[in-house]
Amino acid sequence: MKPVTMYTSAYCPYCIRAKQVLAQNGVTDIEEVRIDLDPQARDTMMSLTGRRTVPQIFIGDVHVGGCDDLVALHSAGKLDVLLAG
Repeated sequence: MKPVTMYTSAYCPYCIRAKQVLAQNGVTDIEEVRIDLDPQARDTMMSLTGRRTVPQIFIGDVHVGGCDDLVALHSAGKLDVLLAG
């Protein structure tokens, strides 16, 4: 399974939902980068994604997007394929 990195912040309902969707797909280990605790991490996230909102999710080197993008992948049956590589 490919590694999952998620840029998050505290008390973010979309971050919680994204983690639930990933867990439903067998992801047990997520590298969380808390942008609310590390301003440089927010700058890094914005330079990588062009987006300011969290979550921003990467599966391997692929930027999936935010929670809605992840849910759309899951609904289309494509998330498992991406996770498996």
